[in-house]
Amino acid sequence: MKKINKFIIPAIILCLITIVIIWVTNSNVKSKTESVIYTNLNDVPKTKVAIIFGAGINGDKPSRYLKDRLDAGIALFKNNKVDKILLSGDNGRDEHDELTVMKLYCYENGVDTTKIYIDYAGFDSYSTMYRAKHIFKVDTAILVSQKYHLNRCVYIGDKLGVKSYGYSANRGVYPGYKYYSFREKLSISKSVFDVMRNRKPKYLGETVDVNGKSNYTKE
Repeated sequence: MKKINKFIIPAIILCLITIVIIWVTNSNVKSKTESVIYTNLNDVPKTKVAIIFGAGINGDKPSRYLKDRLDAGIALFKNNKVDKILLSGDNGRDEHDELTVMKLYCYENGVDTTKIYIDYAGFDSYSTMYRAKHIFKVDTAILVSQKYHLNRCVYIGDKLGVKSYGYSANRGVYPGYKYYSFREKLSISKSVFDVMRNRKPKYLGETVDVNGKSNYTKE
């Protein structure tokens, strides 16, 4: 019994510490970002760039999550809330090329391709925001994603030097939304530590200044 208690008590203490860390980091991030996340298009402040985060594809079509993000970003562009769109996602595998799907969807829905910029190495939200700052030279942006995801993105952006606003792409009920919302609590805590240690993305590469020529290609 003593041996069992020897392991159980430290495990309980560790769990309690973890719960406290998650609660504190989530409360802190949400308190700092909630006021700049918008659900109404008319309320969104005008700025230069909208950053749309990848969210999976179904063959050559965007997933439900991604389609709504793209539609929300396109609405920002067509309503003159932004002048340009930065698409960021994962095209690390031939069978999972988010960026081709994303850029073609924008083109097919009337976005001028000279106003579209492509981040081919946005493998996670932190990498997207880091690369937006250091590769694409973005200093202010509207971040487009579902609501559960925006607090983290806005927090990371602000900490990395990108003045960030959020625009919720929520359009109805999503499969797995409660699961993703729960998992996001862990991701928020991780993002706080990523910022603290100034984590570098796996890939950087050459500068593609959003004030210059678009890197959109037909391929």
